[in-house]
Amino acid sequence: MKKKIWLISIPLLVIILAVTIVAKNEKKRHAINSPHDLPGSTIGVQLGTTGDLKASALENDKAGTRIERYTKTADAIQALGEGKIDCVIDDEEPAKAFVAENSNLKILPEEFSTESYAFCVARNNVKLAARINEALQRLKNSGVLDTIIHRHIHDKLPVAWQKKEINRRNGTLVVATNATFPPYEYYDNGRISGIDIDIMQAVADDLGMKLDVEDMDFEAVITSVQTGKADIGASALTITKDRAKNVLFTTPYTRCRQVIIVREGNLTAQRQSFSDKFKANFITDHRYIYLLQGLGNTLTITLFAMILSLVLGSMIAIVRTSHDRNGGLGILNALCQLYLTIIRGTPTMVQLLMIYYVVFASANVSKVFVAIIAFGLNSAAYLAEVVRSGIMSIDKGQMEAGRSLGLSYAQTMRYILLPQAFKNVLPAMGNELITLLKETSISGYIGLVDLTKGSDIIRSITYDALMPLGVVALIYLVIVMGLSAVVNKLEKNLRKNER
Repeated sequence: MKKKIWLISIPLLVIILAVTIVAKNEKKRHAINSPHDLPGSTIGVQLGTTGDLKASALENDKAGTRIERYTKTADAIQALGEGKIDCVIDDEEPAKAFVAENSNLKILPEEFSTESYAFCVARNNVKLAARINEALQRLKNSGVLDTIIHRHIHDKLPVAWQKKEINRRNGTLVVATNATFPPYEYYDNGRISGIDIDIMQAVADDLGMKLDVEDMDFEAVITSVQTGKADIGASALTITKDRAKNVLFTTPYTRCRQVIIVREGNLTAQRQSFSDKFKANFITDHRYIYLLQGLGNTLTITLFAMILSLVLGSMIAIVRTSHDRNGGLGILNALCQLYLTIIRGTPTMVQLLMIYYVVFASANVSKVFVAIIAFGLNSAAYLAEVVRSGIMSIDKGQMEAGRSLGLSYAQTMRYILLPQAFKNVLPAMGNELITLLKETSISGYIGLVDLTKGSDIIRSITYDALMPLGVVALIYLVIVMGLSAVVNKLEKNLRKNER
């Protein structure tokens, strides 16, 4: 048997090694000196941006041009620095900020295209669009608009407009943005700063409104505006025909060139000591706060979602078990089966987005609450089957014995069957809790800062992937080890009476 295993393993190892070598030498990097050299190259873009839209015209052409799409431009820049792609197409000012932090990158002098930036509101919110346009015109006439842009681009100021002390009687202006796009929107000392944010603050001051800025993935900005989760989208948005079909754009407030970022010379890694990297990622500007905030949200969501899933899952398990054994509760059982089919048959991320953008579209509720509901409902579907298997493993005679002692069905289930069932399925329940904890890492898709999103914010500032992701992985590992230890201890205590 061992010889057979070795005979199979050796060819597999050879194949894996050969594939690895071929993959490393599969394609020589494509030299790009102008936009005319883009055909046949691998181009990095941020998903959903105009760079993505315009570069898509080159995709799958005869030259074999490939487009690599990233959720953040910082990830594309990192891939470029590591030699995984040939270039990145981005707006000029953010490109300058990226190149300033990466000495082995440069911007080609010839532009890829030009575009205008504007803010967006929901199509049915014509009055708000008109008010914002009027405010922008007043800011432009007074020179405030140009001053804000100049101070950010030329003076490198993180804040170019000071919030006015005025009476804000006209409600709150909720702004959706993607804070990974300096100098238009980015994190500085724990707060979202940039050109768009300062302009929005000036608009809010002009309209007598409070300003509430929410950070989310770029592709979620317009969706948030459409569904009413945000009043206005401010994320260096270019006016396109497709976007104009879904939202109303304000008058443009600036123009920008789209440029091509390439590597300059040979790929050289900037060597830093571990202490320097740790300081840059977590100590400078108190960046560890992003992880602490994310950890708090992750643990809160996990705890309350687990409680919800335990209660709901147990109820579903009891209904299904009662139907299987006694034949009653037909309608409830059918509803439970429909619920299990839908939840287990669709991705968790899709459920989270549906609950946030559809179910709670018109409700002003906390994102943490939405995440608890989404993950709780998802986990309950799996936990229900775990608990049901535990109940079904208990001999039918125990139910009959409980009923013969004068206990009701509910009392027998509560005091006799469920305690034994939970003891039998405790390891599986512990595994579901661990899975739930790790699944909360997608909370960032609705703009919630969880542990993973916290590391993404740090990465967007430092362009270092290893340190933030490594620390987050370590935090998850420590939490999982702690949960496993608690479950093992509880399991041993519950089985003491079996000796």
